[in-house]
Amino acid sequence: MSSKSYDDMEFAKLDTDRELRQNVAEVVFCEGKEDEHLVKIFRRLYEQNGQVLGTRASAHQYDLVKEIIPEVEYDETSRILKVEKEKELIGNIAIVTAGTADIKVAEEAAQTAEFLGAKVNRIFDVGVSGIHRLLDKEDEIREANVVIAIAGMEGALASVIAGLVKNPVIAVPTSVGYGASFEGLSALLTMINSCANGVTVVNIDNGYGAAYSAVQINRLAVKGAD
Repeated sequence: MSSKSYDDMEFAKLDTDRELRQNVAEVVFCEGKEDEHLVKIFRRLYEQNGQVLGTRASAHQYDLVKEIIPEVEYDETSRILKVEKEKELIGNIAIVTAGTADIKVAEEAAQTAEFLGAKVNRIFDVGVSGIHRLLDKEDEIREANVVIAIAGMEGALASVIAGLVKNPVIAVPTSVGYGASFEGLSALLTMINSCANGVTVVNIDNGYGAAYSAVQINRLAVKGAD
């Protein structure tokens, strides 16, 4: 290990000090990595931490990692690749989607949050085109410490939720929609321009980023309740 608190693998420099600084070890963004590099990174992080989380992984990458870490798990919907320790899940993060087409992003968020130790409540397919479905879940959503609102098309779900609850709302625009949605840009602009208070927006399809922020808020809420 380097005296600079990173592990120099020549092609990569693993941030071995990150968990001490941020309470979360380095996470692997799998998409685009060379096969050999991905396998070596996964092995090294597993050896160091006993668990490792990878996002945007392919089935091919799962097969590669499984050869060296047989207990690795892969979920095709979320594209999460992980080796996970048992842990107690704390708090309450509500993950809400407008439609079923948004579930792949929602599952990336949900499984990331669970990996990082948060209890997750999945509330799917309650978009504004049938708002009675959302209102039926209003009390359930209010109970959460933080809400992740995930929507494509025009992205109105985040504004509606933020107008109903006092919880912080993290909005995730998705690339779901027809041509003029511009692969999520229309939802992104709607969410950024929300007139509802308490809405924070992450990048298009970035379930991981939303989960990371939500976990930090959830931990503070649990700590404050002690």
